[in-house]
Amino acid sequence: MEIEKLCKDIRQRAFERKDPKTPEQVGASWYNDDLTYNGVSKTLFVILPTPGCAWALGDSGGCTMCSYVSDCTLEPIDSETILRIFNEHLQRHPISEEDKISVKLFASGSFLNPYELPKDARDQILQTLVELGNVTEIIVESRPEYVKEDVLDEIFEIIGDTLFEVSIGLETSNDYTRLKKINKGFTKQDFEDAVKLMQKLSKEKGYNLKSKAYIFVKPILISEAQAIEEAIETARYCNSIGVNRVSFCPATIHGGTVIERLWRQGAYQPPWIWSCIEIINTVREELEIPALLDTSGFGSRRGPYNCKKCNKDLKHMIIANNLTQSKIEYDCECKKEWLAEIENSDMNSSTVEIKHIPLY
Repeated sequence: MEIEKLCKDIRQRAFERKDPKTPEQVGASWYNDDLTYNGVSKTLFVILPTPGCAWALGDSGGCTMCSYVSDCTLEPIDSETILRIFNEHLQRHPISEEDKISVKLFASGSFLNPYELPKDARDQILQTLVELGNVTEIIVESRPEYVKEDVLDEIFEIIGDTLFEVSIGLETSNDYTRLKKINKGFTKQDFEDAVKLMQKLSKEKGYNLKSKAYIFVKPILISEAQAIEEAIETARYCNSIGVNRVSFCPATIHGGTVIERLWRQGAYQPPWIWSCIEIINTVREELEIPALLDTSGFGSRRGPYNCKKCNKDLKHMIIANNLTQSKIEYDCECKKEWLAEIENSDMNSSTVEIKHIPLY
């Protein structure tokens, strides 16, 4: 496909300009309050050193908005190194002081893909978390093709009745947008099959297994109004098939991506923060599914933006309301400008095929 060629070309240029990181540079962690399935509790976030997302490293070139692979080693890492770095980060935080904690493991790709995270390293990480005695939830990320029954059987043989959530980047329920504008490489049916498998294993084998969908706010080549509508509709779809949680991820401009190239050409702008608030408020009012809103990049030149008066206040409110799941009530003069753009945004929506957009 033309979009895959474009992603591959831009990705390759980015690799040529940037040296791969060492495993130590990739590994990271932080510790704070987060919304868990049992309410608000301390959560440990760990970025594991991996070669990067196999989809991005392959012939597809990866997704049009994602640059996580550029922050990886780009080559396999031995299990001993992965485990050493994981344990070093584990010891940096006072996790033993809490009765219950949640742990989120990020692999800059798919935790369930043995190429990205070797099985022996994966199993030892899970065993270590179980032996801590206070880890009640383990959250990972994966593409749907790696959500397999035998893999989940292996995991639950180690973690027992510990809650295990698999987060999948569905991005949108619109197949055309996902395949042609995001270059995700899988269909809505692929996602649904993965969710149904997890539901089946939960019911038949008693696994404490949950699903979460990441929903991308404002892919390329859609208007602001369309972005709002598509994100809300995606949440409705997730709710209808029994996904346990959704997390909205508004676009930010990452280096070495198609979305950055369009942004530099003046053909793309990240969403308004008001658009993100419209989405999260509508979903929280209309649906029962827990909904989170990521605030990465908010108020920056490359991220969602309103105005200097309200950017910071709204970011803090969104973070706080993620924990309470309440609606966000706020007003600012810039809201009139946002409303005017929403009313007229479809006039500027490009229908030009990707291959005809001047990106070089």
